[in-house]
Amino acid sequence: MIERLVVVGSGVMGRGIAYVGAVGGFQTTLVDVKQEQLNSARSEITAIFEQAVARGKLTPGARQEAEMRLSYSLDLAAAVQDADLVIEAVPEKLELKKQVFETIDAHAPASCYLATNTSTMSPTEIGSFTKRPERVIAMHFFNPVHKMKLVEIIRGLETSDETAQVVKEAAERMGKETVVVNEFPGFVTSRISALVGNEAFYMLQEGVGTPEDIDKAIKLGLNFPMGPFELADLVGLDTRLNNLKYLHEKLGEKYRPAPLLEQYVKAGRLGRKTGRGVYDYTKQD
Repeated sequence: MIERLVVVGSGVMGRGIAYVGAVGGFQTTLVDVKQEQLNSARSEITAIFEQAVARGKLTPGARQEAEMRLSYSLDLAAAVQDADLVIEAVPEKLELKKQVFETIDAHAPASCYLATNTSTMSPTEIGSFTKRPERVIAMHFFNPVHKMKLVEIIRGLETSDETAQVVKEAAERMGKETVVVNEFPGFVTSRISALVGNEAFYMLQEGVGTPEDIDKAIKLGLNFPMGPFELADLVGLDTRLNNLKYLHEKLGEKYRPAPLLEQYVKAGRLGRKTGRGVYDYTKQD
């Protein structure tokens, strides 16, 4: 039975996972190496709680209880000592994930399950950084975590049936729908999303249409909730480029990043987080 959840990394994804964990009833600790990051996460999580109450998604009492279940820490080793489930949500850099998982493995109880929040990286390889690969799995949350319904759960080569079931139940307790798939580069959603987003950049590069018209065509013609450029700006063009480079390496030529996407990243146009990506957010009211 999972009761104590630790989320490692308080960026966009980590703070969202911590929020749904606390609302789902878990005693939740959000860990980061920087106090300013934790302060920022606390402010955003408070705002999400306020919006949830205002929209009738949470009662004031449920909000108070959830906030009481949520704590913040700078000490990863101490935070995981009594954890039942640890979800790592640090940037998609293998060496960084390796360091985090080695620390978790050294200090978390033997009974603890370990998950990586990733859109492309191998839970089998990440499991090899631990002495418990059968208890390691990937949980692919989507941004924004508190609104998106799906968690894609990806089994590594050594992942046990028990681990897959326990993690599936934990995600469902957070209010999520789940799919459980076997590991292959890009899983299900990232492979499709990367193809669509990259093709949109090729079309923009070729002068097929404006970003606005391409997004509108995809939304109204294919019934996507967001256009590919809107989505890329939301997740970050640097994140999209990193994913494409990985998929290009693993799956071949069809995932080669569009040169225009690489240009945008080199120019620092990374999306909403920098104020400008495909679209300019500095001019919006």
